Amino acid sequence: MTTLVSRRALAGLLAAASLTLEQRSVMAAAGPDEPARLAGAVSFDLGGDKGQAPWRITLYIPPGEPPAAGWPVLYLLDGNAVTATAIDIERVQAPYPDATGIGSRFVIVGVGYLGDEAYDSRRRSWDYTPPPGRSYPTSTPDGPVLRTGGAEGFLRFVVDDLKPVIAQRCRIDPSRQGLFGHSFGGLFVLYALAHMPTLFSHWVAASPSIYWEDLVLLKSIERLEAGPSVRARTLLLAGTFEEELAPFQREAPDREARLDRLKSARTVELTRAMADRLSQIPGLTSQFRLISGRTHMTVLPDAVNEAVAFVMQRDG
Repeated sequence: MTTLVSRRALAGLLAAASLTLEQRSVMAAAGPDEPARLAGAVSFDLGGDKGQAPWRITLYIPPGEPPAAGWPVLYLLDGNAVTATAIDIERVQAPYPDATGIGSRFVIVGVGYLGDEAYDSRRRSWDYTPPPGRSYPTSTPDGPVLRTGGAEGFLRFVVDDLKPVIAQRCRIDPSRQGLFGHSFGGLFVLYALAHMPTLFSHWVAASPSIYWEDLVLLKSIERLEAGPSVRARTLLLAGTFEEELAPFQREAPDREARLDRLKSARTVELTRAMADRLSQIPGLTSQFRLISGRTHMTVLPDAVNEAVAFVMQRDG
């Protein structure tokens, strides 16, 4: 039996065959997929002992020679979640100081954890929270107990291990070094400021968890207030939808529970009050900024951008 094929059908078959050959040709020319890379950045593991895993450090050094005083440096907590954002800001904005107000290219140090997830909830809950800390039940049947209160040890890691290694790898400006943290990371920024106020020149705490464990942070702030005058600058940030529900949350089935969490955390209220309190300390310049239209989570990219502008702004 002879099968008849219409001209239209034949044209379709030929077109499909041609497209398949084209796709194969393009795939062959492109080569195999490879992991994407952050331009100018390297990563390495640092620290860790007694069963403690190391921290994953991402280091970005801009192209060219450092300024005469050395590179300014911005350190970022929760590095897995924010380092790429900061690097893009540096690459896009810092080369154009007249348009951005950023006074210099700068080094970025992301302090993260092993693995590819944005957050390591267990480790950050330990590293970023002030002592004495508490134990909390596991969220999964076979998971480990969640411990808090490890901020003192993490601060020692930053002082004894991290900063010396960065200073060995690139020439830095000791007078312009900033630390950025969000949520628990913001809590740690304030804890570190209180205990070692000369460690950084600029401190940025976004949506800090000041409420945590019955306001345990305030004991550290009292220590700062009772000490000698401090020469440092602080920026505290929060989103407008950290004191009220965002429009997309107002009809959610769990809206009452969400509202209760906002009221319990009092993020905007406590952050604003903390900025005012810090501004009373001799030599410490403090400001508060509310970021419009952002929740606790969506404030993060805006907060990193604000941190860059704050730490790296042109003088004069």
